[in-house]
Amino acid sequence: MKFLKTTGEYLEIQNFDITSDQTNLFENSEEKLTLIWFTENDNYLTIDGRRYTFMANEIVFLTEFHQIENIRLNKGKILRFNRPFYCILHHETDVGCKGILFFGASSLPKINLTNTDGETLKSLWQVFEHEMKSSDEHQLEMLQMLLKRLLILCTRIMKRQTDLSTIEEDKMTIVKEFNFLVEQHFREKKSVAEYAELLHKSPKTLSNVFKLLGQKKPLQFIQERVLLEARRQIIYTEKSISEIAYELGYEDLQAFSRFFKKTEGSSPSEYRALHTKKVS
Repeated sequence: MKFLKTTGEYLEIQNFDITSDQTNLFENSEEKLTLIWFTENDNYLTIDGRRYTFMANEIVFLTEFHQIENIRLNKGKILRFNRPFYCILHHETDVGCKGILFFGASSLPKINLTNTDGETLKSLWQVFEHEMKSSDEHQLEMLQMLLKRLLILCTRIMKRQTDLSTIEEDKMTIVKEFNFLVEQHFREKKSVAEYAELLHKSPKTLSNVFKLLGQKKPLQFIQERVLLEARRQIIYTEKSISEIAYELGYEDLQAFSRFFKKTEGSSPSEYRALHTKKVS
């Protein structure tokens, strides 16, 4: 089911199973944000050149920048919307999902539903489906309200399932803003100090906040976002390695190659050849 206004607002929800035509599931994802809710086990997607297996009651959140291929999905639901329908950046104070569900640097945002979570979202999905069949003057507002509620619920679950829920609100804001700034500036800014300056914080403050997560250091987030884009460009474009390195802010090709090989275990050229062999 699709909702489309002449003014550009777009929302789509659909159910899929193993018998569905899955070849076109992600062709209409440009400039849109996507939520995929898996309701049975053993779903396979290759995202940005890496294969993922998703099990029942997992939800993954994707932006238009994710490259998706090698699809084999058993059963689930998809919700997709564009910025004119609901801009998470403009409504950040309402839903708080920027840098958590979407535009969260290098990691693939995913949540696992408990039975209670699943029942709550199932009920909400049913209301979505009912409202999609409506055609009165309040339909847009109702659908936006339902999407807002869905994003808030998923953000709460994400916070609960990570250490984000234990962080004070001011520190939580720093984490989210850092992630979003990395998404905007990773091509030209590679150091923690540069992002600390944008946030009007010291590099040490940033490091201390991320230490509370017990996970990656700020520099790792930056480097992994650069590597993610490098993999995307190497696999999905015909640009030369030199062009890719330059677009990612490296004037020295050798420096880029060393950076890439240190993490991926192969040079950019070897990585491209390996991927080409796999898909041929």
